[in-house]
Amino acid sequence: MLLLAMDTATPAVTVALHDGEAVVASSSQVDARRHGELLMPAVDRVLKEAGLKLDAVTGIVVGVGPGPYTGLRVGLVTAATFSSALGVPVHGLCTLDGLAYAAGFDEPFAVATDARRKEVYWARYENSRTRVTDAAVDRPADIAERLAGLPVVGAGARLYPDAFPDARDPEHQSAAALAGLAAERLAAGGGGFLDPLPMYLRRPDAQVPKNYKVVTPQ
Repeated sequence: MLLLAMDTATPAVTVALHDGEAVVASSSQVDARRHGELLMPAVDRVLKEAGLKLDAVTGIVVGVGPGPYTGLRVGLVTAATFSSALGVPVHGLCTLDGLAYAAGFDEPFAVATDARRKEVYWARYENSRTRVTDAAVDRPADIAERLAGLPVVGAGARLYPDAFPDARDPEHQSAAALAGLAAERLAAGGGGFLDPLPMYLRRPDAQVPKNYKVVTPQ
């Protein structure tokens, strides 16, 4: 097994290789505006670090979000392209599940990432491997009571300390954690994966202006 994992649903452009037992190589850069520029060099970097070529990969793992439209689709399109070119399966995972897995908690907690527009993407977990709510997008103040008393992992918790006073690491997504979770699920029979389709939860930030004039040639 050699899994190539990637996630661009958050400001972290993160890539990792996992051989089914451990992470072989990984790379993460936090830059919310350069997903398209940073992803392929990161893939090249982890392959070089591992001393492997792309054709050694037996499966692709990709974070499907939730996340902003532009960044999220970079990872998904790249994963689909690799899957098609190599003839290997692509396994989708909720981005929040990767953060939860990296947290390593055995008690209830939550994950919250920055959704912009003064909102967070979030979900509750029974432990680091078990999500108990669907991913959602809400204003922090609207969910503060529901998450009261729980540790909250992720950048969303740090952005809104009044709503989430018990912020915990990790702050950013890690493809290494996403790959580790995928390897566990594959070893257990291959269940729990999502279709590699974007989980937006809301409309894209870019919208066609209302009441604009259409100019056509005479």
